[in-house]
Amino acid sequence: MTITQLQYVLAVAEHKNFTLAAEKCFVTQPTLSMQIQKVEEELGIQIFDRTKKPIQLTEIGQKIVNQAKNIVIEADRIQDIVHQQKGFIGGEFRLGIIPTVMPTLLPMFLTNFIKKYPKVKLIIEELHTDDIIFKLNNGNLDAAIAATPLMEKKIKEIVLYYEPFVAYIPENHNHFNKKEITIDDLNINELLLLQDGHCFRDNILNLCKNDADRENTHFQLESGSFETLIKLADEGLGTTLLPYLHTLDLKEKDQLKLRHFSEPKPAREVSLIYPKSELKIHMIDALRATITGVIKGAIVFHNVQIISPKPTK
Repeated sequence: MTITQLQYVLAVAEHKNFTLAAEKCFVTQPTLSMQIQKVEEELGIQIFDRTKKPIQLTEIGQKIVNQAKNIVIEADRIQDIVHQQKGFIGGEFRLGIIPTVMPTLLPMFLTNFIKKYPKVKLIIEELHTDDIIFKLNNGNLDAAIAATPLMEKKIKEIVLYYEPFVAYIPENHNHFNKKEITIDDLNINELLLLQDGHCFRDNILNLCKNDADRENTHFQLESGSFETLIKLADEGLGTTLLPYLHTLDLKEKDQLKLRHFSEPKPAREVSLIYPKSELKIHMIDALRATITGVIKGAIVFHNVQIISPKPTK
């Protein structure tokens, strides 16, 4: 059996569809099916149960897929070693970024990175943290930018920066006249939150201990957009918290509604994360250097309290 055949097996295992897997591998569906059949015949077993929809792995098929991932990774490592030896930084690099970081951080470093490393084909996906972890563990991402610490056994984390939380308080609120606020000033029942699935939501709930104290009030909203939360706060429907970088692009009239926390400022830790196999580590290092080079002038806070991005019970 060949590395290419194993890659076809992994593609079908991921997409659970021969046609879609063939498209992702840039081959025809008959070619991909024939090669997988050859592997099954060589091993004398069935990797996939084709009677089920979507296609499922057999019990032995799952074990083969797990081993195939290791083999393909090690094969990729050979090319990786050659690239590092030659000092070559290029090829495809798949990067995941969480939604609350993507719109602020990406414009800060993308142009610089592309100009500095024109031979890199950067493929960027906006993904929630759980999806990022899944794709990193399954070899579908080379690295990601996410709120940490995540404490995942197979994933390494390099801190890029610490980003404080900033309160957005409308003029009619009783905390508007304060120069700074404290965590004790937060009222969980009036906080407008991002919807479930965003780690920044979990940051805030952990900051306020948990959401068990949220009462069944006449109005409670969770949105996928900071812009929506700001507009609703302006309508007098509550307050919200924003990541510091997001506040830099607000209009001047909205800047007046921002209130920083007293020190130590609650903050999130944003890191570059990647598999412990360290494939494409030369590109990961290049990306880290580019990001830290542009971010050091924007994030100047040091006395911070890191709030966990993981949900607590």
